Amino acid sequence: MKFLDEAKIYLKAGDGGPGCVSFRREKYVEFGGPDGGDGGKGGNVYFEAVDNLNTLIDFRYKQHFKAESGKNGAGKNRTGHNGKDILIKVPVGTVVLSEDKKQVFKDFKKKELFLAVEGGIGGKGNYKFKSSTNQAPRRFQQGIKGQEMWVWLRLKLIADLGFVGIPNAGKSTLLSLLSNAKPKIADYPFTTIKPQLGILRLNYGDIVLADLPGLIKGASKGTGLGLKFLAHIERCKAIIHVCDLSVKSDYNFIENYKMIRKEIVDYGKDVFKKEEIILLSKCDLVTEKVIQKRINLLKKFTRSKIDFISSHKNIGLEKLKNDLQRFFK
Repeated sequence: MKFLDEAKIYLKAGDGGPGCVSFRREKYVEFGGPDGGDGGKGGNVYFEAVDNLNTLIDFRYKQHFKAESGKNGAGKNRTGHNGKDILIKVPVGTVVLSEDKKQVFKDFKKKELFLAVEGGIGGKGNYKFKSSTNQAPRRFQQGIKGQEMWVWLRLKLIADLGFVGIPNAGKSTLLSLLSNAKPKIADYPFTTIKPQLGILRLNYGDIVLADLPGLIKGASKGTGLGLKFLAHIERCKAIIHVCDLSVKSDYNFIENYKMIRKEIVDYGKDVFKKEEIILLSKCDLVTEKVIQKRINLLKKFTRSKIDFISSHKNIGLEKLKNDLQRFFK
């Protein structure tokens, strides 16, 4: 299934039905009078967060959602039928934003139901306008228009652990070895262009892992697709920072680490306060001396736990799995 984490859609609640102008005319009934019924209420538009969805791809093919309008009132004081509601299902983790993205209408952190736009009230029939001074009113009301608006849907993945790092740091390969995910892996430099989810199955239960696309300088300011990718980290319990040991110089190695941390700090929203686990990847490509030297360099900038692994040689993966068990819910 294709992954889509942002979509813009149009919502239109049903209009209220108009009231009716009618007079009772029956044989042997001496006093008839007005008997026009009210219009029906327009249908509402609801969002429901469900567990069995993990993408917004359906909204690429359908962007307009309109609820049914209320029916007209009728004679004999009959109220028109209410319009049918619409229920839009979205993944847990979806945020509903205003068209300008400045206002958050709803943040689905669990399975919930949310009323997005409300249908209009039906208009009154002429029976409601009868009075002692107006025995035969011909007045009625049109129904009230239903609410309508454009909204943005933004999906923030619900994952226990999120992998971050520069492009080609080895995140996708690691995810494929720890979980059932099948991300794109190749022997040439490229970056994942959409988040990948995988499930790490342990003795005590499952842990959801997310491989977030490689970050670049300026991601927190919107460079590339950085803002969208950083948003997915907000839900994670901890961050696994994958650092590539195969880079040529110690300077580049440290700068890569500092750049990613800066983007996370600049993004804000307390993401930088999350626990960080540093994994030095591709340890089979360098000597033990280089590994130890770079661990010592990192300790000058962080107090996070540091381990080294090799996805290719299967070094450190079992230890990593054991360490991650504490994140099981």
